[in-house]
Amino acid sequence: MTMEIDDSNVPIDVRTGQITVGNLPTGSTETAVPITVAESAEPGTYRLPIEYEYQFTRLVDYDPYGTDYGDFTRERTGSITVEVTEDARFEVVDTNTTAQIGDQSDVSMTLRNVGSEPARDASVAAESRSGALTFESGGTSSTAFVGDWEPGETRTINYTVSLADDAARRGYTLDLAVNYDDTNGINTSAPPMTAGVTTLAEQSFAFEDVSSSLRVGEDGEIEGTVRNTGPQTADSVIVQYADDSSAVIPVEESVAVGSLGPGEAASFSLPIEVSSESEAGAKSIGFAVSYRNQNGDRRAYDKLDVTADVAPERDQFDVSLDNATIESGGSRTLSVAVTNNLDETASDVEARLFADDPLDTGTTDTGYVQSIEPGETVTVTFELTASASATPEKTYPISFDFRYDDADGNSQISNTVRVPVDVVEAEEGGLPIPLILGAILGLVVIAAVVRYRRQ
Repeated sequence: MTMEIDDSNVPIDVRTGQITVGNLPTGSTETAVPITVAESAEPGTYRLPIEYEYQFTRLVDYDPYGTDYGDFTRERTGSITVEVTEDARFEVVDTNTTAQIGDQSDVSMTLRNVGSEPARDASVAAESRSGALTFESGGTSSTAFVGDWEPGETRTINYTVSLADDAARRGYTLDLAVNYDDTNGINTSAPPMTAGVTTLAEQSFAFEDVSSSLRVGEDGEIEGTVRNTGPQTADSVIVQYADDSSAVIPVEESVAVGSLGPGEAASFSLPIEVSSESEAGAKSIGFAVSYRNQNGDRRAYDKLDVTADVAPERDQFDVSLDNATIESGGSRTLSVAVTNNLDETASDVEARLFADDPLDTGTTDTGYVQSIEPGETVTVTFELTASASATPEKTYPISFDFRYDDADGNSQISNTVRVPVDVVEAEEGGLPIPLILGAILGLVVIAAVVRYRRQ
């Protein structure tokens, strides 16, 4: 059996053409027919004409050679009645439902009451079909209260959703259900609706053209360019040190670079100190980028590592002597050439000389220089004495250290620098000291005798 429903003269759309019922046994059966009621339809009853066609067997002839069936086709007309009731009905008329992977996003849906009756104490429940898309509570559903909802009125419902870091970049579906009390106070659920959520890629950043000037025991810098490789503008971008190494210490934890639109880049420089206990070589240092998203919320992207070369430790100052010898039992003024090996100016430099027996520093064991530029050499003078017990042709060490202020005004103490000094024989010339002392003593005795005789 087949049938066709004529909907040409009613505000009802039958969403199928010819309907196939199949074999119809004695009695009755039900067949579902999908329809859509126009928004302009007035409440009431509507008659829809039906034409149906069926086949039946009217005659069966049995003979020795078999059975013959006499089948006939018949067409009939009838009608069905559809009642359009007075109630609230809803449809989605607008959406703003874009969410970013790895972040929270605000989405909104605008619904209209297209029915003929108001909805009292209405609420709209949204439910995600995927565990990757959750609401502010952390669950996959959320309900917003709307209140009274008159026919023809629209309501915009806002939700905060989160897409997991590992969420696939695709569309996601939200099921929407409106629950309300009708005019008789009976709680009612409207037919369900759906809304789609589109996705944006995760907000990301990349470092480019990274260089470093790190050295064991010194302050240096890591410089480079940070680029916004994500789909959204990032405001108040901050490049942050994010490593837990005890050997690499940030002089400053972060540096701000401003706002970056998609594809935009900015340079950064972060001062870093390398501990004197650290080893030279390439080091992987963790960094992060902190930023504010479209809602003004602070977010962080921490998938950034920098490989920085750390140079071996060096003396902050080089020291050389114009004459590295001293006579046994003698003293002299040392002219010391001091060179600044640092990459910054050393200010308020106080140099100090240290010596061990049989050498001694004398009264002038310190020298002062107001400042020494990188690579600059200055001369500082000191007094050095060698006792008579100093063995000629033997080498003894003296050492220097330097207290200075770095470019940031912080007081620093340098490594100790050792320099060899050769002891040489005292130069011959003049009368020996014992002979001179004996002569003086003899003169004193003679003078005393002469004076005695005169008396």
